[in-house]
Amino acid sequence: MKPLIDCPREAWHGVRGVLTDIDDTLTGGAAGAVIAPAALEALARLHAAGVPVIAITGRPAGWSESFAMEWPVRGIVAENGGVLLHRVGETLATEFAQDDATRAANFARLQACADEIAAAVPGATRARDSAGRLTDIAIDHGEFASLDDEAIAAVCDRMRAHGLVATVSSIHVNGWIGDHSKWSAAHWAVKRLTGRDFDPREWVYVGDSTNDQLMFERVPLSVGVANIARFLPMLDHPPLYVTAAERGAGFAEVAGALLAARE
Repeated sequence: MKPLIDCPREAWHGVRGVLTDIDDTLTGGAAGAVIAPAALEALARLHAAGVPVIAITGRPAGWSESFAMEWPVRGIVAENGGVLLHRVGETLATEFAQDDATRAANFARLQACADEIAAAVPGATRARDSAGRLTDIAIDHGEFASLDDEAIAAVCDRMRAHGLVATVSSIHVNGWIGDHSKWSAAHWAVKRLTGRDFDPREWVYVGDSTNDQLMFERVPLSVGVANIARFLPMLDHPPLYVTAAERGAGFAEVAGALLAARE
């Protein structure tokens, strides 16, 4: 990784939008994911400049609904690509990556897996936002509970044994059934919300943990906020650049660099 300050101005010239994680990328690290004032201001500046921002998160649809309405973003893809939330006038539209029958069948499998994990892995508990989840499950490892690396690995193993995709964010272990991901979410959301096919060369991706590494690998201009340092030993594909500041203040650095290059 290189310091973001070393990113040449011309690297931003083809960038027309921002894709970003939420937890510990836009937020200030407080439990409950309160957006950092610097990040909210940066979102407003990007919006005023006509730069589309789409957030892609492992958080549930229910948790994301109010933010999709309140934040100056084009939309939020929740549950790691499972659900797209976006404003249509004064109302919220909710779209799914899977049809109703598939989601209903998967839901029962997901709950059985979560129950088994809670019974078999000491200290493993469902994330407190689980009531809002429609297409995945989440085990808390760093928001209100704490799991060590061995327990996190055990949770992932149980999920995969049930046929789930398992990823680790800065706060949760997420599991779901299907081939959707943050990468597929980018294709879906960019086309749906901007009317243009997703070209990764036209977007910057900002994240902070292992569940962002598919985007770090495939989006040419990728940035980690400084708190990604915790996850670097677990990343096969780190971001190209890293900010000086952590969390929401780091996101604001990215927004500032992009906007400065457009002047």
